[in-house]
Amino acid sequence: MNWTQTIVEQIKTLADLKQANYTYRSIKQEMAENLATKLKNQEKVFPEIHGYDDTVLPQLYHAILSGHNMVFLGEKGQAKTKIIRSLIHLLDEYFPIIDGTPIPESPFKPITKVAKRILEEKGDKTPIRWLHKQERYGEKLAPGSRISDIIGDLDPSKIIEGTSLGAEESLHYGLLPRVNHGIFAINELPDLDYLVQVALFNILEEEDIQIRGLPIRFPLDVCICFTANPSEYTRSGKIITQLKDRIGAEIRTHYPKSREVGIKIIKQEIKIPNIKPEVVVPNFLEEIIEEITIQARRHPLINQKSGVSARLSIANYETLVASARRRALMLNQEKGFARMTDLSNLFSSSLGKIELDPYRDEAITEYQVITKLIDLSIKEVFEEYFPEKKFKLEIESLTKQIYEANTIEISDFMPSSEYSYLLKKLPSLFDFAKEYQWIENIDLLASGIEFVLEGLVAKEKISRRRLGEVISFKSVDLY
Repeated sequence: MNWTQTIVEQIKTLADLKQANYTYRSIKQEMAENLATKLKNQEKVFPEIHGYDDTVLPQLYHAILSGHNMVFLGEKGQAKTKIIRSLIHLLDEYFPIIDGTPIPESPFKPITKVAKRILEEKGDKTPIRWLHKQERYGEKLAPGSRISDIIGDLDPSKIIEGTSLGAEESLHYGLLPRVNHGIFAINELPDLDYLVQVALFNILEEEDIQIRGLPIRFPLDVCICFTANPSEYTRSGKIITQLKDRIGAEIRTHYPKSREVGIKIIKQEIKIPNIKPEVVVPNFLEEIIEEITIQARRHPLINQKSGVSARLSIANYETLVASARRRALMLNQEKGFARMTDLSNLFSSSLGKIELDPYRDEAITEYQVITKLIDLSIKEVFEEYFPEKKFKLEIESLTKQIYEANTIEISDFMPSSEYSYLLKKLPSLFDFAKEYQWIENIDLLASGIEFVLEGLVAKEKISRRRLGEVISFKSVDLY
C-alpha cells in the first residue's frame, strides 16, 4: 500500500494499523524492495546524481540489494554526502512508530522498556505517530564526535531526579538511536575517535548498542553509511581494521568524466539570487567555466591528493553571472550577457578551492596558477570551436589585421553596440561570427568577439595587457 498523508491521518492506533494490513519491514528490506520496484519500472532512482550511471550507481544498487552498510570513498566534491542524503528516496513516504517513546520504535519491534510498557498497557489502543521519510535521516561529522553524541550516555538531570544509575530510564540517547528505522551517516570516517570506532563494532555486526556498561541490549534497525577520502581511509592506523571488516560495501566515487556532465551539475547546484536583469551565459563560457576545474584536476601545480571540488565550477559560474549582471545594471540594460572580461573576476571565487602543491616553487602564487588555468581552458575550448585545420587562414588573416590596427581595446563596461566598430577594423571576425550565428544578436556578438580575441591570446598569436578595466590586444607576429 502507498502510505500517503491522507491514509496515515486516518490511522491513529495499533488497531487501525493492523486493520490497514500494514506489514513491518526492516530499513534494509524496505530500501531493497523499493529499489527493486524502481529498477523493474525503469525509473530514474537518483535524478539529481549525474555522471555515475555506469560506474558508481551499479555499485550502490548492489550494496542496497545486498542489505549492506556502506562507505563512500572519494575526494572532495564527488557527491558522496549528496548520494547518502538521496537514499531517503528509497524509503516509504511515512513510517508508523509508537507515540511517546524516547526513540523511534515500530509497534511490531519495540526495543526500550518504555515502548514495551506502552504496548503491554494499551494493546491495540497504542497510539501511533507517523514519521515522514525526511525525519528518518541523521548525519554526524566525525571530527570531535564522542560516544555520547552518537550512541548516548547517562542523563545527569534524570540522575538528580532520583532515577537509578543502572536503570534504562536514566539514559540520554545519541543521534544513532534517534534515527532507529532510518539512515545514519558519519562524514570523514578516518577522523572518528578510536573509542567511537570500537563502539560501532557491535552496531554494524550485531545491530545492538551498549551504554556505560549497563546490562541492556538495543537491536537497532539502521542503515549506516560513511564517507572518507581514499588516501585517508587506506592509511594504516587511521581506521581500526575490525571496523573496516564490518562495513559491507566500499563504493568509489569520481569526478565527472565529461565536460557536459560537469555543466549539468553546475546548472543543478547554482544558487543565485533571483533578481533582474536576467543574465544569459553563452555556451562557450559555460564550457570554459567547467574546463577551468578540469584543468585544475590535472595541473602539476595543484595538490591532486586534496582534489578539486565541483564547488569551484559552481562558485565561478555564480561569480560570472554576478559580474555580467553588475555590468547590465550599470549600463541600464534589460538583459545581461556574460563576456570573457567577466572571467577576470573569478579569482575571489577560485581562491581557497584549490590547494597548491606544497613542493612547488614558493615564488609561484595562487593568482598566477588561476590565471594559467583560465588561459589553458580558453585555449582548449577555442580550439574545439575553431580547430586549426579548418580556420587556419581565418586565424592568420585576423592576426594580420590586429597587427595593422596596432592596438585593439575593450573594457569591462563597454556597451555591446561599440563592438560593431571592431568588425570594421577586423573584418575577419565575420568569418568566426557567422560560424555560430553570433551576428543575429549584438550582445552575443560582443561576447563572441571577446572569445575569439582571448582564444588568439591563448594560442599565443596576439598579446594581451590589462590596465584597470581596459584590455589591450596587440599582434606578436611581424608581417
